Amino acid sequence: MNVVIINTFVSFFAALVLHEIGHYFAARLCAVPIKQAGLGWGPKLYGARVSDVDCTVRLLPVGAYVQMDMRALQRRPLMQQLFVLGAGVGVNLVLAVLTWGSLFGALNLALAIGNMIPFYQLDGWKSGMVICRRMFGRPSPLVEWMLTLGGGAIALAVLVRAFLNF
Repeated sequence: MNVVIINTFVSFFAALVLHEIGHYFAARLCAVPIKQAGLGWGPKLYGARVSDVDCTVRLLPVGAYVQMDMRALQRRPLMQQLFVLGAGVGVNLVLAVLTWGSLFGALNLALAIGNMIPFYQLDGWKSGMVICRRMFGRPSPLVEWMLTLGGGAIALAVLVRAFLNF
């Protein structure tokens, strides 16, 4: 039982790290500066500057992140913005196919699907906001929050519906 839990945790953490590596390399390819990359959340245990990126290892190994210069990303062409934002999901989908039938494959597929939900700060929300800004110009903060709440409500309804039918 403990081996299954540890294997699941390590596999999920690896999927998260590989997801963020997808964003990292896509941002580099599109000349979007990266401010910081980190493993985990919470208080910083270790930090170093690698190339021009502040890299950190944090106390709680429950996530990973790549912090890009969002203003620089917003100045890139639409397709480059969507490429950078979708690269993490793309990596997870490729890994899910390559490791189909395994725990790692299932976790990558779940991470890819979960990240495309239009919920605040997930890749699906960010991509949706990029498209909305391109179509309608930059809306007011109130309109952005209304879109965010609407996307969150839809995502929650879909998740509840999926759970009830499971």
